[in-house]
Amino acid sequence: MEKKLIKMLKVVAVCTVIVLLLEFGYIVYSVLFNEGKSVYFDGINALYADEEGYVTVGSNNDNALFYEKAKITKYDEKKVKVFEKLYNKGYNSSFFDCIEDDGEFIAVGSYEKDEDEHNEGLRSALIVKYDSNGNVVFENDFQVLGNSKFTGVVAVDGGYLVVGQSIYENMTLGFSDNGGAILAKYNKDLTLEWQVNYGESKSAIYNDVLVDGDNVYAVGMDADRVGIISMYNKKGKHIKTTEYEYTDSLGFTDVEKIDNRLFVVGAKVNGDDTSNSDALIVKYNLNCEYRDEVIYSNDGMERFNRVQIDENDNVIVIGTTSTASKVTSKNGVSVFSYDGLIGKYSKDLETSKVISYGDERDDYFTDVKCVDGKYLVTGYSSYEDGSYLSKFITYSDALKVLGVE
Repeated sequence: MEKKLIKMLKVVAVCTVIVLLLEFGYIVYSVLFNEGKSVYFDGINALYADEEGYVTVGSNNDNALFYEKAKITKYDEKKVKVFEKLYNKGYNSSFFDCIEDDGEFIAVGSYEKDEDEHNEGLRSALIVKYDSNGNVVFENDFQVLGNSKFTGVVAVDGGYLVVGQSIYENMTLGFSDNGGAILAKYNKDLTLEWQVNYGESKSAIYNDVLVDGDNVYAVGMDADRVGIISMYNKKGKHIKTTEYEYTDSLGFTDVEKIDNRLFVVGAKVNGDDTSNSDALIVKYNLNCEYRDEVIYSNDGMERFNRVQIDENDNVIVIGTTSTASKVTSKNGVSVFSYDGLIGKYSKDLETSKVISYGDERDDYFTDVKCVDGKYLVTGYSSYEDGSYLSKFITYSDALKVLGVE
């Protein structure tokens, strides 16, 4: 949506792969190199689930030029693929979030819309509406300061609220009153109605958005390693922002609600020591006032990326861990191996269980939904040939793996 230290390899053409490391608005783009050989990747960034099936969004580079292309995929209730559509406009692109609205699907992300953006490594934010068969109904892009992306979307009366970022790519350009973390409103045909921004144009970002009654909550990052939770009304009037020190360079990446409490997730670091982070859940009241927190630590870099609330008001989180014992050295450069994380907490933040998943060389968890009393996790794994492939993992209520697809 910037996140993990990934292995550096070599590709024939420039390609960007989404790897949830530690920087997305929750997402980071890394160029892969592999001694002149192309590296295949197929990643899922977000999941929508209902009783009829599933829709995922992400990207892959399954094309002759190895460009990263945003994709939307629909599955039936048995996870049989119904359709997969690539967004083939422009150059590199990716989707970071999706929702369903009246049988249609809205995906948000970013893309290089023209040759200038492609050559300069810049992106425009992107919002696309698809019908139930995967055909584009409406689309629009967004640009303020040269490098923009949408990372989250939610339906509201008459349209959609989206969050993301628009910043200067060149850090010498100074500040702008118009950039940083973005909250915008689109109507049903994806015409922009209004936009507001918060924070420094060089770094601020909103990663997720939640609507509760007349209030809109956005979470993200302000200055480096300062997480933020902001409250707006539905017309975009800023009410309050609360900062949290110290988060990693992604800040807060997801938010959910139980009763009159908000639960946000991210990673906590100790001062300037960014080599060791703890996965983090923070609880706020509806006025964005701090109430409680819990961390998960495993002697390395841990982070919770997404949070969901199950039917019993348990707080379900997924993320990534890299333990110190798995750090190796390659050509004098530290290389980290990553495992997926899933955790279960009560609404009082009492720990039920946190476990890791590590079947392949690297495993990344990107989203989770509660389905029929089980937890469906999406993500992707890296393999010895350098490829990255997406997957579904189903967990029981007791966090036992029931199946991998």
